Amino acid sequence: MSALRAPVLAAGLAAVLALLTGCVPAEETTPTPSTTAAAADPSEDATSLPVPSQSPKAAKKKNDDAAGAGEDHTDPRSIGVVVNKLRPLVPLAYHPEDLRRPAVSIGTGGESALLRDAVADATEKMFSAAAADGAPMVMVSGFRSYATQVDTYNHWVRQHGSEAAADMISARPGYSEHQTGLSLDIGDSTGACSLQQCFADTAAGIWVANNAVRFGFIIRYPPGEEAVTGYSPEPWHLRYVGKKVAGTMAKRSINSLEEYFGLPPAPRYS
Repeated sequence: MSALRAPVLAAGLAAVLALLTGCVPAEETTPTPSTTAAAADPSEDATSLPVPSQSPKAAKKKNDDAAGAGEDHTDPRSIGVVVNKLRPLVPLAYHPEDLRRPAVSIGTGGESALLRDAVADATEKMFSAAAADGAPMVMVSGFRSYATQVDTYNHWVRQHGSEAAADMISARPGYSEHQTGLSLDIGDSTGACSLQQCFADTAAGIWVANNAVRFGFIIRYPPGEEAVTGYSPEPWHLRYVGKKVAGTMAKRSINSLEEYFGLPPAPRYS
């Protein structure tokens, strides 16, 4: 945003790109693990979970505003969709049609710089407010397709030697929130603690923990909810749920979508 000075932005983006592992191909061969933003080199051969032959658009209805869509926790078009280790996307290769690049500071490229239109709008407003408050942020990763998640997941299977080990740090293809276009990973503009637990102590991390709800976002994987969400805490991973749901969750001190919507915990795959 305009509040970011060029030198700071350049340094911040350079640091973010150096730490980023799961959003775009990079020359780095030893990426840093991240539960929902794990890395892969697409040039490596995928050894399992091939991309389905079904078109991602095949199951998409024409009217995204169909009755009840906003409260449907299965329909991937709904902002109320819940994706976790027990709830895959249907179809697995779902691909949103309303993706666009938000007008914010972005430390990635390609599909990872995209979000669904409503999420992009909210992201622009949130980033502008954060910058005005002295806590400028960078978008580290947004949308990731099924094909990209195949590469990402297979990378971690090879890296750790088993699917069981990979499941601890990376979502399986078709089970990633990033594929909905409703989630994004953010970073501090300085690049400090990118995709690390210490992000929570940066200016951006502190600001977003206190203010994301005003723009319809929640921190999807908060500390203390591992047995419910199935993932380690990720203070950088935001999920758009709309102002009403985000506000009600904050008011009632509810920290997970599973609890808010009355869905079972998903600590592991079935």
